[in-house]
Amino acid sequence: MTAEAPPPRKGKGGRPKGDPAAVRASTIGVRVSADEYAALRTKAEQMGMTPAQWLREAALSRRLPSPPVPPINREQYAELARLSANLNQLARLANSGEPVTVADALLQRLAGEVGRLRLALLGAGGRE
Repeated sequence: MTAEAPPPRKGKGGRPKGDPAAVRASTIGVRVSADEYAALRTKAEQMGMTPAQWLREAALSRRLPSPPVPPINREQYAELARLSANLNQLARLANSGEPVTVADALLQRLAGEVGRLRLALLGAGGRE
């Protein structure tokens, strides 16, 4: 019996290339103390990760605190609070049966809009 030569390979073989968009080519240098590094290693080991994986997950999956509210927004917020109080007094008057020349539905809609605007000025509007 004669041994036949295996057919020639078409490709290089080995592991297929991954998605180029998923390649992590950028680095961020972070210096930590020996105690901080030990704490990071412990937390990473508890999660079955390397410290780099743990830091990446911690940094990218957590919500950061909101940025500080600009002073102009705080001033406008206070002004809206005064307007809202006046609007609330009108709504209370309308609900008590006193004659008011503004429709209840309009007062309620305006009160809701003022509340939403106040939250937006503080950076809390639209968060899920």
